[in-house]
Amino acid sequence: MFTRRSLLGVGAAFGALAGCGVPAAYVAPGDRAGVDLSARDKRLSWSNWPLYIDTDDEDDTQRPTLEAFEERTGIAVDYVEEINDNDEFFGKIGPALMNHQQTGRDLVVVSDWMCARFVRLGWVQEMDRARQPNVGRHLDPQLRSPAFDPGRACTVPWQSGITGIAYNRRKVGREIRRVADLWADDLKGRVTLLSGLDEAFALLMQANGVDVTRWTADDFHTVCDQVASRVRAGHIRRFTGNDYIKDLSSGDVLACQAYSGDVIQLQADDPDIRFVVPEEGAELWSESLMIPNLARHKASAERLVDHYYDPEVAAELAAWVNYVCPVPAARDVLASAKDRETAALAEDPLIFPDDAMRARLAVARDITSGERHEFARRWNGIVGL
Repeated sequence: MFTRRSLLGVGAAFGALAGCGVPAAYVAPGDRAGVDLSARDKRLSWSNWPLYIDTDDEDDTQRPTLEAFEERTGIAVDYVEEINDNDEFFGKIGPALMNHQQTGRDLVVVSDWMCARFVRLGWVQEMDRARQPNVGRHLDPQLRSPAFDPGRACTVPWQSGITGIAYNRRKVGREIRRVADLWADDLKGRVTLLSGLDEAFALLMQANGVDVTRWTADDFHTVCDQVASRVRAGHIRRFTGNDYIKDLSSGDVLACQAYSGDVIQLQADDPDIRFVVPEEGAELWSESLMIPNLARHKASAERLVDHYYDPEVAAELAAWVNYVCPVPAARDVLASAKDRETAALAEDPLIFPDDAMRARLAVARDITSGERHEFARRWNGIVGL
């Protein structure tokens, strides 16, 4: 299993460049578009994460929803699973973008906090919603207007998810309902937190009653003080990427900060593993599709994005990846499925959050370029990165 959200620091040099907002890297709106060959060149290149699209049960080289698009439109898609880390991928295509050169990619998927860097640097193009009626009609209202991209002009969620708490109900012996429950004496040394700055902070702030849509530097440093104290006390076992999955499965860890999509897959093997959206709230995040500057097949890329916002297609994808579906209308499609297991997914609140869960979810404001250097230094010093 692969994390969909990166550890901070792999692309340190380019991350620092974006964090400092180097003026030479910024691309003005009038310089972002290239010659669009979509009308006569029926192909496009799409970069995504591994294991993040549906595949055929008997042949994992076949991708049914993507092949349906190719057959319907005649557009050949070069689908490349090359993104294993947000910062690493930023470092891979950043030099071309800052030098106003083509990246060779028409569509990419990165976490929204990384999307924010691209948007601020002017490295992505606005999408033409006239080519995307499904996006306009079916995009989850809770994801429509993040602070870094009001109205989702440049980005469209691919999949979404929740950062909350996972725990082993049988081994803990009780329910966990709040972040504060992680700090019980009998869990000392058996708790992990996520190591990535952008992945970890929101849930911990919510535990303090902070509105994460408008958190402050003081809120951030308060969280750091609390975490540092628990590290010194030996309560936090370690900080992890997606390797918390192994620790939780083995029993080395009893409770941890976790992603909803991972836990759905873990529960298939161990029903004692639970995922909870804490009473104080949890972060709703996305990984989003973007069209880089000078993409040669922009119109075709826009059509592909809209294809995945057809509720029938979104339902087929959701049944495979098990993350929060950004197309709520896909729920009714799954509910009508003849296969009982598939139909049951429509009732899973970790794929289609109900109203009670949605009331506790918030899209956190991202870390700004002016904040990133200071915050990363503070957090990484605690985590040991």
